[in-house]
Amino acid sequence: MSAFSTTEVKLTRDEMAQLVAADIPAGAFVNLGIGQPTNVSNYLTKEQGVTLHTENGMLGMGPVATGEDIDEDLINAGKIPVTELPGASFFHHADSFAMMRGGHLDVCVLGAFQVSKDGDLANWHTGAEGAIPAVGGAMDLAIGAKATWVMMSLFTKAGESKLVEALSYPVTGLGCVSRIYTEVAVFELRDSKVFVRSTHGISFDQLAAKVPVELTKA
Repeated sequence: MSAFSTTEVKLTRDEMAQLVAADIPAGAFVNLGIGQPTNVSNYLTKEQGVTLHTENGMLGMGPVATGEDIDEDLINAGKIPVTELPGASFFHHADSFAMMRGGHLDVCVLGAFQVSKDGDLANWHTGAEGAIPAVGGAMDLAIGAKATWVMMSLFTKAGESKLVEALSYPVTGLGCVSRIYTEVAVFELRDSKVFVRSTHGISFDQLAAKVPVELTKA
């Protein structure tokens, strides 16, 4: 676990993606969830040798496609045009989910509505009346991957913390999240304790006053 550090400015989404990309182990097989996690693919280096998986049936996905590289038939699970790297392969949806459920992915990076101090994840439904459920492959990824990381904004529009003592939204997976990347802090979860690896644009004490769980500096 890294030593605690701090910066004076909040992280942008691209800077969050850079942090995640730098933390992914060399040679890992990784799934990037819909939303913020997609940007991580743009910051992986060739030297890392990371292989990206997408649950709609592709292994060896490259960065998000732009300009003339866009092929509308080559998309990730979020329907975003992507590129393919040398050696990329394509397969049936069922085979893709077998990879996820069989423990063959080293890391998955997902968005979230809430994460509890115990690493419980809620990211498919807010429970609000009329809200459209969007589970996709989240349950399979959260439990099947060897490590589940979350990228999210720490606070709701109403200013409420998404890092909570216990989930109030429908559960995606229990005890699965080990790391959370946000615009104001990076957290590591272990043994029902929440360690703050870094803060950005906020002091540790200010963060502790806003988040309803006990925090410890890494």
